[in-house]
Amino acid sequence: MRNSGFQRCEEDPYCYVKKYVDSYIILALYVDDMLIVGANMAEIDKLKKQLSEKFEMKDLGPSKQILGIRIFKERSKGILNLS
Repeated sequence: MRNSGFQRCEEDPYCYVKKYVDSYIILALYVDDMLIVGANMAEIDKLKKQLSEKFEMKDLGPSKQILGIRIFKERSKGILNLS
């Protein structure tokens, strides 16, 4: 991940962040699962393509839950709610 410009979070060694001029991507890893969150879908798609060239992976689409945490997206407000 570091070769792709991601910084490891100090608080969680399995969480990486990449900042762009006007957006960001957060990548969280847990065993064999990955959650990618970001403000720019084109950058997310580019990352998924890069990762799929190096690793066997499946894109399961938009997340509804991870680690027992439900994810609600309010696109009109740009808010991601976790519960």
